Formats: sequence, C-alpha cells, structure tokens
Amino acid sequence: MNSKVKLKEVYEVQSEYKAFYTGGTVCWTNDGQQFLCQNNGAIWIVSVENQNEPITLGEQQTEDEIQEDIIFTFAINGAGTRIVSAHRSSLYKLWDQETRTVLKMWKSSHQGPTTKLIFSPDDELVASGGSDSTIRIWDPSKQVCLGTLRGCTGVVNLIVFHPDMATKIIIAAGDDDKILAFDYLERRVIKTFAGHFSRVTGVSFSEDHQYMVSSGRDKILILWNFDTQEAVKTIPVYEALEAVIVLPNGTRIGGVKLEENYVYAACAGEEGVIKVWEMTEARIVYKQTNALVERAAEEGGLAISQLFYNQSLGQMAIVSADHNILVHDIATFECVHQLAGFSDEILDIVLLGKRDRYLAMATNSNNFKIYDTTTMSCQLVQGHTDIVLSLSTNDRYLISSSKDHSIRLWRFDEEQFKITCVAVGLKHTNAVGCVAMSKISGNFCVSVSQDKCLKTWKIPKTFPAPDGEELPRLQCSLTELAHDKDINCVCISPNDRLVATGSQDKTAKLWDVSNLAVVGVFRGHRRGIWAVRFSPVDQILLTNAADCCIKLWSLTDMTCLKSLEGHDSSVLRVEFLSNGMQLLSAGADGLLKLWSIKTSECVQTMDKHDSRIWALCLTRDESAFYSGGSDSKMIKWHDVTESKRKEESDQRKQMLLEEQELNNLLSEKKLLKALRLSLNLNRPLSTLKIINEVIKSQEQAGLVDTVRKLSNDHKETLLVHAVEWNTNSRNCRPAQLALHILMQEILAGRFEVSELNKHLEASLPYTERHFKRLTGYMTDLKFVEFSLRCMQPHACKME
Repeated sequence: MNSKVKLKEVYEVQSEYKAFYTGGTVCWTNDGQQFLCQNNGAIWIVSVENQNEPITLGEQQTEDEIQEDIIFTFAINGAGTRIVSAHRSSLYKLWDQETRTVLKMWKSSHQGPTTKLIFSPDDELVASGGSDSTIRIWDPSKQVCLGTLRGCTGVVNLIVFHPDMATKIIIAAGDDDKILAFDYLERRVIKTFAGHFSRVTGVSFSEDHQYMVSSGRDKILILWNFDTQEAVKTIPVYEALEAVIVLPNGTRIGGVKLEENYVYAACAGEEGVIKVWEMTEARIVYKQTNALVERAAEEGGLAISQLFYNQSLGQMAIVSADHNILVHDIATFECVHQLAGFSDEILDIVLLGKRDRYLAMATNSNNFKIYDTTTMSCQLVQGHTDIVLSLSTNDRYLISSSKDHSIRLWRFDEEQFKITCVAVGLKHTNAVGCVAMSKISGNFCVSVSQDKCLKTWKIPKTFPAPDGEELPRLQCSLTELAHDKDINCVCISPNDRLVATGSQDKTAKLWDVSNLAVVGVFRGHRRGIWAVRFSPVDQILLTNAADCCIKLWSLTDMTCLKSLEGHDSSVLRVEFLSNGMQLLSAGADGLLKLWSIKTSECVQTMDKHDSRIWALCLTRDESAFYSGGSDSKMIKWHDVTESKRKEESDQRKQMLLEEQELNNLLSEKKLLKALRLSLNLNRPLSTLKIINEVIKSQEQAGLVDTVRKLSNDHKETLLVHAVEWNTNSRNCRPAQLALHILMQEILAGRFEVSELNKHLEASLPYTERHFKRLTGYMTDLKFVEFSLRCMQPHACKME
C-alpha cells in the first residue's frame, strides 16, 4: 500500500436530490420556464432548464408541519404572478409567486376537501370545486364568495371558465357523465351536455368558441356545438382518456400542418401516446411515434395524467402516471426536456462520461435514467420490459440487467446526450440481479441471475446494423451453475482474470474468467452476501452480508484477514477507496460508514438517508460519491478532509495567538481587557484568576462596565464559569461577584439566558451553604469583638 495516500476523514453533503412531484396537481407557467408540482402535501417549483435545486413554496417547514396542513390542490394565474392553494385546514392561501409569500388568506366554505381550483382567463376570479358537489366563485382580492353553484353529482373533478369572460359561463363536471354549463352571476345551470357514459376528464374550446371537445374514461371524444348543446361528432378512441386540448389552426405538429376550418384535438390516456384527431371527419392526423411513456399495465389504468400546451413557445408538456414530466417541441415532436419527479426506490447508480459528468440511475422502473449532473436534466432510457436491477459501465459502453431475464448493452453519445441500445443478451431464465463489465479489455461482461447461473458474454468491437426492430444478440461464451441459491452480486478483478460472486447461500466464490473454473470458496458469513469487491491494489476480496459484517479475504490462501463490525443491520454495499486503504459501507439502517482498514475503526458515520441504501458510486478522483436508496433520495457527498484540516490548523494558530495575547495582557495587568479574551478562549481558570486580581485591585466598578459591554455569548460563558466556581468554597467570592453582576444584567434585560433555571438550580444550594458559613464567621467575629471590648478595661488596670 502507498503510505503517501492521504486518507479521507470527513465527507459532507454537497447536494441532495429528492422527489419534487409525487402525484396530484401540476401547473406550467406561461413563460414555460417552471413547473409547479404537488409534492407530499407541499408545492415545489422546479426550473425546466436547471433542476438542481427545486424551491418549496413558502417558508421552510418540517415534514410534520406540512402533513398537519397539507395542500390538496392549487392553481396559478395566467400572468404567473399569483398562486392559490387549498389546505387541509379549510384555508385558501393566495401566494406571490416571485417572493413566495402569502398575500391573503381566507376560509373555504366547502363541506370537505377542495378538489379543484382554477383562475379565470382575466385572473380576476377563482373557482373552487369541492367534494361536497358544489362550485364556489371567489374574488381573491376581497376574499369573498360571489356565488355557490349546485348541480354536479359527487366530487367536482373538472372546472373550466368559458374563454369569453363576457358570457359569465363556467363549465363543470362531477363523478357522473354530464357536463354542466353555469351562469355564475345568476347561479344557475343554463346548459347540460349529456353524451358520455363515464366520468368526463377534459374539456377544451375551439378558437371561435363555437365548438367544445370533451374526453372521458368511456374511451370516446365528443365534439359539441356549444350553442345548441348538440353532439356533432362522437369518436371512439379505444382508450380511456385523461386530457384533451383543442389546437389552433395552422399549427404544425410532428411535421403535419393543421388546416383551416377544422377542429383538431390532441388527447392522451392509457396508451401513453399523444394523438391528434380531426374532429369533424373523425380521423387521426398525427400519432406520436417516439413515446417515452409506457402503456398502462391494466385496462382503464393511467399512463398520461395531464396535458399542457404552450402556444407562444410551441411546446407540449406531458405528465405521466409514474411522475415524469416530458416537454415536446410541437413542430417536430422531439422531446426537449425530461423531468423525473419521483424516482421511487433507487437500486443502482453508475457514473459515465468524461469527468464523471453523467450519471445513470436504476430505479423501481422498467426505464433507467441518465442525468447530466451539472443541471440534473434527465433522459429516460427505454428498452427493458421489467424493472432494471443493475448497471455497469466502462469507457465505451453501459450495460443493464433486468427482471425481464435479459441484459442490454448501450452506447452513450456525450455530445448529443443520447443513448442507444446496440445489443441484447437473452440466455438467462430468471431475473438478472447483477452485471459487471471488464475495465481493461472491455471485450466481455459477466452476469448473475436468480436462476443460480453465472454467465460470461463476449462484446465485439463492432455491431451489425439492427435488422428491423431486432437488435444484435450478445454471444454467451460460458455458463456455470454457480451457487445453491439466488446470486446477489458479481465483480470482475482489476486485471480481468478473476470473477467473484456472492449468494444467498452465505458463500462467495472465486472463478477463473477463461473457463469459469472454481478458484476458491469463501465461507464465514452467517447470512446471505449482498456485495463483493476486489481491492484495487492488493490480492484481497471484500464481502459484506446481511449478518452486519464486512470481511476481507486473502486471494492467495482464501483465509479471512479481517472482520469489521459496526453496522447494526445488513450491510448492502461496500466500496474501496484511498488505494484500498479505506472502505465506504452502506447499511439497511440508512447509515454510511467510512472505515480505516489498517486500524479496523470507523472513521465517520453519515446519517442522511431514512431507509436502506442500495447504491454507492465513487467518482474517479474519490473527491465525491453518490448514494441512493429506498427513500428515493440521491445524495452527493464531497470530501472536506483537507478543508477541515486547514480550518482546524487555522483555529489552532488563532488560539495560540490569542493565548499569547492573553498572557501579555495579564503580565501588563490589563485585567479587564484580558477578561474578554479569556472568555473568548473559554478558559475558566484564567477568568477566575482575572476576577481575583480585580477584587484585590479594587476595580469592581470597572468589572461591572466590562461585563455590561460583553456579548450575550460571553456573558453566558461567564455564567457557566461562575456556577462552576461556586461549587468550591475557596472561589465563592469571585463566583458570587460574577453572579451578582450577571443577575443585575438579567434584571435590566441586557442578558438573555437560554437555560436560566438550570443554572439557578445548580448554584442555589452552594450559595446557601456559603451564606450559612459566612453568617457563622460573622457571628464568631462579633463574639471576638465583644470579648476584646470586655478585656480592654482590665488591660488598662494591669498597665
């Protein structure tokens, strides 16, 4: 081992990437720069261009405070300056979007939760729909209800203002199949549109306001003549729809120009694909071919939950059921932005690209994600048909394994931020739990599966062009029935000659890459092994298991060299760092630990995760690492060892200078100046000597002025010291003097103590004892004086 390697001592959180959308309402600002998302009862504002630091609306609250008054729904006005939110406490709050502060607050009149909020087109009114089947019209500037509209059935799920505010009409739908049009000034139903057979999910008006298009869960689109209430056209679309938007004529979508004098409606639902229908002739003019949203698993399920159209930017945004937000350029329908709102359980993380700029993350999903770490912009990678379990990378490729019994090889283009699948391996018969790629040659990879098999795969230098939709197949060169139970992990040695596997059968095995012959078996763990790692410099294999232990094994004689115990739950992942001199481990209790192998001691424990940590990934220079787990948080930690050492060195230098200055002041008898410095250095003995010297020199008045000018922290330090001195009768006089001055400061309101009761309780018994002793001394002294007076006449006679 290289003794010159500087060991790590302290890692701190550099950034924390949490979920910003967990389901519910999403709003898109008119400038297209921000999304407002509902996240566990709060509103988060995320930038489309830079998703590094989403903003929470309002002051920073704890999770308990948020849960006490969660937000049910919200809306943003057309200008993007005001936000209105409905809370569990039956309050409505009007927010200023720029300052993110509450401007107004008023009580809701709904009997139950508010399910829908919307601003009028002129931003003057707010309409609210509740679970009590009523709609209320509000003037937010005066916080008054202008009217209550009744007629809906069940929960009000849909509210739309008529685009022409002069009509004073609002459209609403409940849990039934009817669409109602209200005159909100006269508070009555003026039109009823009955044509759907299930819940209505969307309503949109044509440019001339003559026609209205509605979508529903009954798998139909209906074109209505708004004036006559007649269903002009009913189109079966064969999928449950969640949203519909009428597109303006002349718009170019996906290379198709929408002609004049027709009504075009873009809709989305369970298929996860955007379709544009020409409503009068019932024909599809455009169907999305590059969908990044998977079809709903069940009939009638959700795939796309919301749809937005920004005419000024020429963009369309999709909110998927798995909490992703996708922004498409309407002309080409290419995806220009992808926002991953919620990652669920993070299973694996790998870094790729130059300077580790890009990060691939496998979550509890069929798609894995590629992030640009500078902006945290995301790209969903489709290909697998079941949950992706593991990722591995080298300088050329990235490989993924899945529950769909396959592995896939991907080529990544850094310049275009694009990843493409170049080959697929299909020889496993069960979920492929882990894959690893050779680092030096890059011409093979290994995989392990729940079918208990270890396989090696050849990676050719070039791949033939795909034949239609069929991808080239990876050639499986060797297969071995490796363990008696599920295999959890696999790792390739730094020289590409050995492979290690760890299994639920409590053993780890060492294999020769050339023929998959068993080189050695490691027994000693009491439970299943979760990970194996080769030391980067020594002939050492590391294993960690569910028995809370980390073991280091010699590859020469297969013996256990060390066993590190410190975790209180299963150790799920361990990585070598500092040239194999240190370890970084992650546990099922959410703790990360930094170990020194030489001393077998835990150097640091990091506690930021709330649950199991499945993923660890170090940067090449080991200056930072990423961790992710079942709490859906990814945290970036950076090494602050050098800065901490420098800070401690600077503090020691400063302390030495101040101590020298204190000694100089004491030697020069500048006691009152020395007092402040002694308190700053937290030196109880020096402070005691100074106050004793003050008492001897009769400078109590100067001491009072000096204490009065001290900061609150210095006064509290002096109080702590005085309480401590007060326990010794020898120091009772300086202690009582300091306590007296400080009590005067407290009474005058110039000194605030955080734990005054605690200090008083500590000092009172000793003060009473000192008072009792001094009272006894005074009594004895008076008796001596009396005796002397009585003896004086007799002394004169004797003379």
